[in-house]
Amino acid sequence: MMKKRYVFPFAMLITMVMVACGGSNEESSEEMDSVEVSESSEAESRPSPLEVKEGQIAGKAFKVQYGSPAVKGRTVWGDLVPYNVVWRTGANEATYVELSEGMTVEGQSLKPGKYSLFTIPKESGTWTVIFNSEWDLEHGHFQYDEKQDVLRVEVTPSWEESSQERLAIDIEEPGLVIRWEKLKLPISIQ
Repeated sequence: MMKKRYVFPFAMLITMVMVACGGSNEESSEEMDSVEVSESSEAESRPSPLEVKEGQIAGKAFKVQYGSPAVKGRTVWGDLVPYNVVWRTGANEATYVELSEGMTVEGQSLKPGKYSLFTIPKESGTWTVIFNSEWDLEHGHFQYDEKQDVLRVEVTPSWEESSQERLAIDIEEPGLVIRWEKLKLPISIQ
């Protein structure tokens, strides 16, 4: 099992030292405000911005977090994202979903919890959508372990005429919809 590694921004480290050395709470509070800003700035400067969407599916709280890559004139399907290979369904760290209560995905039960979300794109036919118990993967599919799969379902993609530049994963009918380039992948969740 891989140990988690924590990297503290320099400003946060300074704040921790100030608090440990008896710096005033007012100074610490101001410093923490600047840490939050710098962390936000760091997230905004990512080539594939981090997106967090929260909402309800069938009256139950649902959250998805993912890195949103752009097409940038590249050939996405079959090239940037190869067919028949596990894809982290986003960029950078693994995409994950969080369910507050048990739900059904494409008619199959999924217990409450956090799960990484992977897909296996295919040139034709259905795509495999995977919910994996190892949700906090720093390097996405490079750390993927099939033995940790909790649920695999088959979903039929559709291809639209208009192209979407950035990957979007939205909480909408029929549950969760993945769009990127000309792909629309609706995952039925209740």
